Amino acid sequence: MHFGNLRTAVAAYLFAQTTSRQFLVRVEDIDTGRSRSEYAAAGLQDLRALGLESELPVVYQSERHTLYETALERLIQKGLVYECYCSRSDIAAAASAPHGKPGIYPGICRDLPQAVRTAKRRELAQKGRQPALRLRAPEGVEFQVQDDLLGTITGMLHDYVLRRSDGDWAYQLAVVVDDMEQGVDQVVRGMDLFSSAPVQAWLTETLGGAAPRYAHIPLVLNGNGQRLAKRDGAVTLPELCAQGWDNRGVLLRILSSLGWEEAANSRWRDYSIPEILEQAVHSWNPRMAPHEPVIFGGNDGKFAKFSTVNANR
Repeated sequence: MHFGNLRTAVAAYLFAQTTSRQFLVRVEDIDTGRSRSEYAAAGLQDLRALGLESELPVVYQSERHTLYETALERLIQKGLVYECYCSRSDIAAAASAPHGKPGIYPGICRDLPQAVRTAKRRELAQKGRQPALRLRAPEGVEFQVQDDLLGTITGMLHDYVLRRSDGDWAYQLAVVVDDMEQGVDQVVRGMDLFSSAPVQAWLTETLGGAAPRYAHIPLVLNGNGQRLAKRDGAVTLPELCAQGWDNRGVLLRILSSLGWEEAANSRWRDYSIPEILEQAVHSWNPRMAPHEPVIFGGNDGKFAKFSTVNANR
């Protein structure tokens, strides 16, 4: 995990503890090409180092295929799933067309004749591929969700992928099924995912659940105003500690960036991490959460003081 991930986790912990909810941790490891058990173990270790422990057993998506299969079958029975034969280049080309919309699937495969589908399926099979499965969302329908930081979010429903062409489950389906099964009623995550909230909430209700509330946290940016990533240098917890910071110091900087002004008080040097978290929970409230991104360090990747930036940057 890099600093931005850890910051979101601390925010989720604060939201849970200050609203009488449980703080839950889920390992989203359905991407078989990128996920590794050692990555998950390291991430959980980082959370524990900052005093964050899931209040229920940690859930691993890689162990929940049956749940996703059941949900997919329900959507198929409702007529809400269709095969998609498009490559990324097909979708990019359609999105760049005069009436295309970047980031929104243009419906190329939505209403193909059966004969065309059969031919497309055979063509993919010859290449060792299979069709992706997409959600057939109602056309032209907007859906609203409630965000505890942004207010009401309204978005047009899209035909998101439910199962990828490589057979892996897509994020959009897996998180909805997991949230329903775990009884999650508030999702705290980064601002980069807020546009997914309307379709996820709609999908939740379509599967018979109650849409959760959301809290999308403004991102941490690097010195160039880009979303912080590991490419920016020493941004993980072990790297920061190697620079001279300890876990307590990193936690205090995170709490400061989340609006807890008391984190700057030097007296916390004599407190343990559990004691700091206890005090933060006692005095923090969601209204303290920032509504704008924060800057992390400069071009050299060193840990530096946070400052807020214009939300439109």
